[in-house]
Amino acid sequence: MTEPKLSSKATGSTRGTLYLVPAPLDFGCANPVPITHALPRHTLEVASGLEYWICENAKTLRAYLKRVGEISPLKTAIQQIKINELPHAVHKRGDHVSSAKTQQSGIKALLDPALQGHSIGLASEAGMPAVADPGSSVVRAAHELGLHVVPLVGPSSLLMALSAMGLNGQSFAFVGYVPHEITSLQKRLKELDALVLKTEQTQLLIETPYRNNALFKALIGTLSPSTRVGVSIGLTLEEMQNKCLSVSQWRAMPFELSHNVPVVFAIGV
Repeated sequence: MTEPKLSSKATGSTRGTLYLVPAPLDFGCANPVPITHALPRHTLEVASGLEYWICENAKTLRAYLKRVGEISPLKTAIQQIKINELPHAVHKRGDHVSSAKTQQSGIKALLDPALQGHSIGLASEAGMPAVADPGSSVVRAAHELGLHVVPLVGPSSLLMALSAMGLNGQSFAFVGYVPHEITSLQKRLKELDALVLKTEQTQLLIETPYRNNALFKALIGTLSPSTRVGVSIGLTLEEMQNKCLSVSQWRAMPFELSHNVPVVFAIGV
């Protein structure tokens, strides 16, 4: 397979394309699913043909590409694939913060191969890059450089969770991480609760897996009895579970969340 590249007839140039390459949602999980359960053949074929990558963690990307290569043989040996990591400062806070904006010249430099005609893959450790994960600064730089940006098909945990909750899917927001300190956490949850009750807008949250249960208990202990709380546990995994009940219903039943499986939380009515 030749390197993925839009034709000069379609683009008017020989510049490469920035491909947004989704990854399976089983990063760090004990029982990963076959990669074909999460990614279509075309996504795997494009990924297998790329020689240049931008990612969160090179080791994780190499492990991902090894899985890709088992289905669609890699054009370039893993040891020869050129990988650049995003600055660690943007991993959790996101690329939109001021510190990331000041690094735009460095981010643009990561895209130099595309200016020379090579397509580049952008990947996060799980799910869609630049959605609840770093990468937006790369996409922004690609637009400023006049490159074509192509998102490939693959899983997005936020949209999968939203669809499985039975909450308002016409108006929703991703609010990311919430504070850990109990007073600040309760204040934030009450703010989200009031917003949900006033606007009926669904709120989506995530947390580091080892803090899943602490956040769940805070949600159940803080929100209004009629507010609905949803949990999407281990999306795409064999042990996947989706459950959405009112706070009063949750309080009446024993329920614990695993410390080892990713969870997306939802608050709604």
